[in-house]
Amino acid sequence: MLEKFKTKYIGDRQFYKRYILLAVPMILQSAITNFVSLLDNIMVGQLGTEQMTGVAIINQLVFVFFLAVFGAVAGPGIYGAQFFGKGDHKGHMHTFRMRLWVILVITVIAILIFVFFGNNLISLYLNDTGNEDALELTRGFALSYLSIILISLPPFAVTQAYSTAIKETGQTFIPMLAGLFGVGVNALLDWLLIFGIGPFPALGVQGAAIATVISRFVETAVVAIWAHTHLKVNRFLRGAYKSLLIPGDLFKKIMIKGAPLLINEILWAAGMTTLNQVYSLRGIDVVAAINIANTIGNLFNIVFIQLGACISIVVGQYLGAGQLDKAKDADNKMIFFSVFACVIMAGLMLLVGRFFPGVYNTSEEIRNLAVSFIVIQALAMPFCAFSHSSYFTLRSGGKTFVTFLFDSVFTWGVMVTTATILLRFTGIPIVWAYFIVSFTELIKNAIGYFMVKSNVWLNQIV
Repeated sequence: MLEKFKTKYIGDRQFYKRYILLAVPMILQSAITNFVSLLDNIMVGQLGTEQMTGVAIINQLVFVFFLAVFGAVAGPGIYGAQFFGKGDHKGHMHTFRMRLWVILVITVIAILIFVFFGNNLISLYLNDTGNEDALELTRGFALSYLSIILISLPPFAVTQAYSTAIKETGQTFIPMLAGLFGVGVNALLDWLLIFGIGPFPALGVQGAAIATVISRFVETAVVAIWAHTHLKVNRFLRGAYKSLLIPGDLFKKIMIKGAPLLINEILWAAGMTTLNQVYSLRGIDVVAAINIANTIGNLFNIVFIQLGACISIVVGQYLGAGQLDKAKDADNKMIFFSVFACVIMAGLMLLVGRFFPGVYNTSEEIRNLAVSFIVIQALAMPFCAFSHSSYFTLRSGGKTFVTFLFDSVFTWGVMVTTATILLRFTGIPIVWAYFIVSFTELIKNAIGYFMVKSNVWLNQIV
């Protein structure tokens, strides 16, 4: 029994060498990015609760845009990984062009929405009628931050188009390096511009926004310049801009496969944003506490998020090459490794999480709430890791409609609905409501297990 388990779920040294070499740069890139976001959040948190909450609200709204971009590049990415595995670099080039077109449309739409409806969206989170002055201060800081952060949306989108295409070739180091440059600039400028160090003015939340904008352009410049000066390894860029046309049949295939992913990412992000808006019904203190918990949670969650992304690359390449047995074997081992790694990460998060809220300049009540939310996030992390791995397994084989049902439909139909019922129609304490909603993930685990086990995702689509 033990030997059978080891054969199915434990890889050899060569397997983990390939997996870790692929995963580590992606994890490091996300770790550094999230660590700087953590520092950014802490620095803004030193200004006061209203400043921190205002920035948190905007980041929650911009999160929907980020996920829309990820969804936009995911559809072409399925084909890109398989084209590369097959050795079809021209096909890979067309998927890159497709990414550019889709992110352009999404970015324009997002900016228009934020410009014309930003104030209305912010108002959805301001529900504490007993503290009108604090609400108006929070609104002002949020609008001030939003007016500048919009400039960062186009470079972010372009970076994702390049980085995802480069990663599909197995090169994860350069996107990591670009991220390092970006976050380094962000951290330094945050310190200088938020507090007004030396000759720099103290700009508060506006300083944080300016730092983010500059860092986004730096990251884009690094990854794009490197890609175009190394065409030998980035063959998909040869002739990529001679025309932006895409073969009609491929365009149709990518749209059919990619549309559910794009819609899924938008709806999932909107669902998570709505979920936090529902939590805000219990007051502005809850918004601040969830922001603190999510800040450290995002730092620890990068392990299962990036390990899941590696599944889509490795399994996608095997599927593109027609090696279905190898794809299935690698998938089993990577899912097990992801869950095992996240048990360890959850333990670390429990150890350090209870001290983290103490660094914020906020009330004791908010700090205590944040600790409770951190503990719940840590306990749920291994289950989230399994769901995330299942999602990327299904996606790698082109089962995009299934992933749409598995991800966003579940978020709205189960998580948002459960939270709405608990917080609008019962007097249940917010911590228990948060716990119940978080552990609806067990339902998703059961669905994911049976879907992956069924092998419906074992498809070569190119």
